[in-house]
Amino acid sequence: MQDRRPLKVFFYVQHLLGIGHLARASRVAHALSQGGHAVTIVTGGTPVNGFPGSGIEHVALPPVVSGVGFSGLADMDGNPVDARFQEDRKARLLAAFHATAPDVVIIEAFPFGRRQVRFELMPLLDAIAATEPKPLLLSSLRDILQERAKPGRDEETVALVKQHFDRVLVHGDPAFARLEDTFPLAGEIADKVLYTGLVAPPPPAPAAEKFEVIVSAGGGAVGNALIRAALAASKTLTTNGPWALVTGPNLPQQDFDAIATDAPEHVKVFRFRPDFASLLGGARLSVSQAGYNTVCDILRAGCRALLVPFIAGGETEQTVRAERLEKLGLASVLTETDLSDATMTEAIRTALAMRQSAHALDLDGARQTARIIEELAAARRLA
Repeated sequence: MQDRRPLKVFFYVQHLLGIGHLARASRVAHALSQGGHAVTIVTGGTPVNGFPGSGIEHVALPPVVSGVGFSGLADMDGNPVDARFQEDRKARLLAAFHATAPDVVIIEAFPFGRRQVRFELMPLLDAIAATEPKPLLLSSLRDILQERAKPGRDEETVALVKQHFDRVLVHGDPAFARLEDTFPLAGEIADKVLYTGLVAPPPPAPAAEKFEVIVSAGGGAVGNALIRAALAASKTLTTNGPWALVTGPNLPQQDFDAIATDAPEHVKVFRFRPDFASLLGGARLSVSQAGYNTVCDILRAGCRALLVPFIAGGETEQTVRAERLEKLGLASVLTETDLSDATMTEAIRTALAMRQSAHALDLDGARQTARIIEELAAARRLA
């Protein structure tokens, strides 16, 4: 009989530009919590209302933010992070780890990303290695990675995985994207890679409100142009129902105020909708970037989708995801390079006329991640 005793899980997630990493980690954490496990999430980014949510212990490190291109870290006042700030964060992280005494440690993205916080993650890896008994150490990874141009980075990642990590949990459906598609050295760690399925939300209850077109910009830090173009389109296109523009919590206040003032009567403007997934279930069309969590929400809802993948700072991940969905007939794509009021208007008109395609992608990643962790922990106890 498999050992199913409750686990203490320590989950580190550093979100920088958007909130997708935090949303995905929160979904996994809640699946673990629902299984009777005690979960502590450690965050290091801008606070986001509603995350990680009830039932999860939350340790908030002094937040850092990053500009487009992830070229450096700054505190909430825009000051570059210095050695003193780093030392304080490292001490708080290690104190939280020792206080939790976890059976399982999950680190989101690292070592495949988040090099900016190596100053605290490398000491955490050392602390884990020195702990007896050593907790299970897992990397939590989205299915499509950002291309790395700097030589030696992939080799360094492989070395860290081999030395420290027990498994790499890839939150994707291998029928849609495999790790080797965007990480060339995946074959060297193939024995550690497990696919969980996409971490989508559970089927949502119907929303109290209904919108024909829902335009969203994820966290909002980089979606102003998308929202503005869709707002212009809303003034031209004739549709049967109201529109919703969800700008994201990180859109600057002056931009939000300008958009809200400029919106016609049939367009409602929101910063954030906790029932976003429910709203999609009643929509004819979603217009959004192509971030992991937004796409999972769209796939769960089964609505038409127009994707405008984020490309600033050399980002490639959203473009890869959007193009794959387009090939499957699950979305249409408008590039940021081609984005204008006119192209957005035409793209929305075309997308509304699209035939909705069904899919068979695995969306049960949160629950399956919890099950995989339980099985790995049980095997460790029996070893």
